Amino acid sequence: MKHPNRVRSRQTPATAPAQRSTKTSRKATAQPSRQSQPKRVKPLDKAGIRHLRSLAHALKPVVRLGNNGFTEAVSKELDGALEHHELVKVKLSVSEKEERLAQLDALCSATRSKCVQQIGHTATLYRRNDKKPVIELP
Repeated sequence: MKHPNRVRSRQTPATAPAQRSTKTSRKATAQPSRQSQPKRVKPLDKAGIRHLRSLAHALKPVVRLGNNGFTEAVSKELDGALEHHELVKVKLSVSEKEERLAQLDALCSATRSKCVQQIGHTATLYRRNDKKPVIELP
C-alpha cells in the first residue's frame, strides 16, 4: 500500500555515479579507524554523579568492613566487585567521622575509584571498566 503523504526522491542515472564517487573518495582520504585510537573517558560531572547516585539508590552494600578494617583481602574483593559492577556500595566499620573519611580515602586510592556519595556508614564507589563498560553516563 502506498502512502499518499510520502514523497519519494529518485536519482537520475547521471547523478548517481557522481554521488558514489565522492563517497569512495572520502573513505580513501579518511583518517585511521577510531577502533585503533583509545576512547577518551569523560571526567565525572554533576549530571554524571547525579545519575550514578540514582542508580545506587536500590543497591545493597556489597563489601562490609569488619573489625580489622581495610585489609588486602578487602581490597581484592572490592577491586573484583568494581571490575564487574562498576558501581558498588560499601559499609564502613568505624564510628568516628574522621576515621570513616580516612578509611574511605584509603579505599578509593587503593582501588582507583571515585566516591560518588557517602551517607553515614555507607559509601558508594564508582570505577569505569575500560574493557567492557556496564554503565553509560549521560
